Amino acid sequence: MIPEPYDDVYAEPERAVGFVVDEDRGSLPYRLVHGEALVAAAAWAMGEAGVDLVDVTVPWHVVADSGRALVLHDPLCPMTPPDFIASCVRTAAARDVVVVGVRPVTDTVKQVVDGRLGATIDRDGLAAICSPVVLPARVVAALDGRPVTDFVALVDQLRSSAGVALVEAPPSARRAETDEDLRVLEALTEPR
Repeated sequence: MIPEPYDDVYAEPERAVGFVVDEDRGSLPYRLVHGEALVAAAAWAMGEAGVDLVDVTVPWHVVADSGRALVLHDPLCPMTPPDFIASCVRTAAARDVVVVGVRPVTDTVKQVVDGRLGATIDRDGLAAICSPVVLPARVVAALDGRPVTDFVALVDQLRSSAGVALVEAPPSARRAETDEDLRVLEALTEPR
């Protein structure tokens, strides 16, 4: 029997459910990009991608028992295109793996040994996690509770128990961590 207050979570198992994860991100998710709060832009993208947003007050067991994939979208990646999110959901379902949007690392990364700079690390083996993180229904059902809100920690955790596929996200999916990053993102995604 479907619990009445949450019957919409159980509808259409082929559609994913999702959260816009604003916890532990400070006030930046409520800043504006193109006149909209980052959380609103992220929520809009999820809806356009065909993901049914779930309120964070819905008990975890309801989400886990729904038989649906779960999409976690970071509002600090507010301009992630809906078609990219939808593609990640399809890949997670088709391959039964966790799918993670990533961007190439462009900064120089150095090792630190005993407090001193060491060798330069080859960037080709690195990726910056952005958004989304899509968990197939099998992985969702196996979790003991809500996933952690730190996407890097979550992906590390999931690598030990599930297959993880890293998918290169478009430039507009880049993560904004400062007001300067937001200005760059806004210029990058300015309608022409």
